Amino acid sequence: MADAPVTGGPAEAPAKRKIGEGPGRLIVSLYAVFTVAAASRSLYQLIAEYHRAPLAYVLSAVAAVVYAFITVTLVRGGESARRVAMVCCAAELAGVLVVGSLTIALPSAFPDQTVWSYYGMGYLFIPVALPVTGLLWLRRAGGES
Repeated sequence: MADAPVTGGPAEAPAKRKIGEGPGRLIVSLYAVFTVAAASRSLYQLIAEYHRAPLAYVLSAVAAVVYAFITVTLVRGGESARRVAMVCCAAELAGVLVVGSLTIALPSAFPDQTVWSYYGMGYLFIPVALPVTGLLWLRRAGGES
């Protein structure tokens, strides 16, 4: 009778989790949804209504690119992707705070809303909460990715 292999001993290393797995899936899903939402909205606005508010529409397109980049890095996983995603989430948060503040201070410069206008009010403030949540998750997942 052959001996069964022993598992669960101290030599067995815990499986590493990608940053886009577990609770990170919700963050990846939200970034994917926001990529599609911001990209489709900005694409339509840039094509059909560019003359009305070019700055707002270009900023929405920039937001879509940032969301897409973060989505890809979260799905890719790994330590270098985690660091890139952290930088992108920080840049996204800065963008939301700057654009949100500008839409309050200089509303005439934004005759139409962007994804980040009024700190993402048109999107239930998810644009300001998402990068904060992303940064917290990426920081926590630092040892796991």
